Amino acid sequence: MFRRRKAAIADAELDITSFMNLMIVLVPVLLLSLVFTQIRVLHIQLPPLSEQQLQQEQQQPQQLELEIHADRLRLNYPAGEPLRVFELTEQGQHDFAALSLYLQDLKLILQQKQIEKQDISILAPDDLDYQTLITAMDTVRSFKAVVAAQLVDAELFPQIALGQLPQAEDAP
Repeated sequence: MFRRRKAAIADAELDITSFMNLMIVLVPVLLLSLVFTQIRVLHIQLPPLSEQQLQQEQQQPQQLELEIHADRLRLNYPAGEPLRVFELTEQGQHDFAALSLYLQDLKLILQQKQIEKQDISILAPDDLDYQTLITAMDTVRSFKAVVAAQLVDAELFPQIALGQLPQAEDAP
């Protein structure tokens, strides 16, 4: 009698059909989800430290800055000296279209003066929303241009450094 029970236990088979059904559904779903998760990398640089900044200003050309305030955009060239102020649009949003046009003209003027400028610093407050910062970065990096009947991205200032907007200058 003891031998019969032992033989009955040894003859039992594993039922893995439910596990196989799960794998048949799960593997294609995971493979399809890989297409939808793409990672974008934005290369940015940190602004130079104050001591290093003084030494670099003597050696390098002046720094171009974009200050993002709650009620305006201010473009500085050289650093700290206002070049142009862009007020809010009628919809209450920052005027990135006017900024792009002005940066295109500025890039052309700098090229005519034989100044090869590739970098810009964006100074933003702590409470700035993410989408505004990304829109500002996209605006100063490039613009849409028509070349040979095709729409391409033309380069403006691709080397972007992020910094914090000084509190004293944050007030209008």
